[in-house]
Amino acid sequence: MPILGNKSKEILATCHRDLQDLVREAIKVMDFTVVCGRRGREAQEQAVIEGKSKLHYPDSKHNAEPPALSRAVDLAPYRDGVIQWNDAKAFILLAGVMKGIALVKGIKIRWGGDFNRNHNLHDDNSVDMPHFELED
Repeated sequence: MPILGNKSKEILATCHRDLQDLVREAIKVMDFTVVCGRRGREAQEQAVIEGKSKLHYPDSKHNAEPPALSRAVDLAPYRDGVIQWNDAKAFILLAGVMKGIALVKGIKIRWGGDFNRNHNLHDDNSVDMPHFELED
């Protein structure tokens, strides 16, 4: 069974308790790494510059000021010792795992691969496959 590495645990600790709970359950089903949790101002603006986010600080759910915890987490499938950045099917599988666990636990989340939540992965203006966020 896969386990979260120390770096993943460290990043996950910056996230809301519900996200922590979901991620700890999901790792029992498939292997992935926790890429991002809370982002401060500088990290958020760098994410915009790099094209990893369209939202400037403080508009992302990754932006929470301590002691608040991030309402978003980025996860990436991990296989054979490598992050599977180009494996869309692995991201979709991970999304299914996360959404299924969230449904059972009664936690409302939104996945960045289907921001508009219509189950059509080809019509969103923005696609962020690693991104999961708590719904308000």
